[in-house]
Amino acid sequence: MLELLWQELTSGLPDGRHLEIVLIRVIIAAALGAVIGVQREKAGKPAGFRTHILVSLGTAVAVLGCAAIGMGHDPLSRVIQGIVTGIGFIGAGSILKLSDEREIRGLTTAAGLYMTAAIGVSVALGAIGVAIIGTVLTVIVLGVLGAIESRLGTDENKKA
Repeated sequence: MLELLWQELTSGLPDGRHLEIVLIRVIIAAALGAVIGVQREKAGKPAGFRTHILVSLGTAVAVLGCAAIGMGHDPLSRVIQGIVTGIGFIGAGSILKLSDEREIRGLTTAAGLYMTAAIGVSVALGAIGVAIIGTVLTVIVLGVLGAIESRLGTDENKKA
């Protein structure tokens, strides 16, 4: 019974080294999602710390799980396409049109969630450097450029 339980718990992890790689990648995905989430939390946005961690971690786990069972590039690309579609649906849910005020809110939130998902996928695929660069640029766009927009009076973050 315990042997069967161990086999199920380690299914898709052929050895200890693979387990270490998976652990490193999910921890990095969660950490990078947290970096973006902290920025959004500080900005008082509805999709904050936990949301961005879960989006990045969720996309990484989905890709890693599929890769662990031996999916080839073509089926894995379809999984990633499904993730992009799903995140688009979540993003669409965060966009609100206020007809009385003739403005749209949530576009930056939706774009941030999309970027966080892309970071999670990149980490899962082993492109950790790309994910780190994407995270840094995302925080710059959301934080630094958002502050510049506020000073110029063209702040999209008022709407997002």
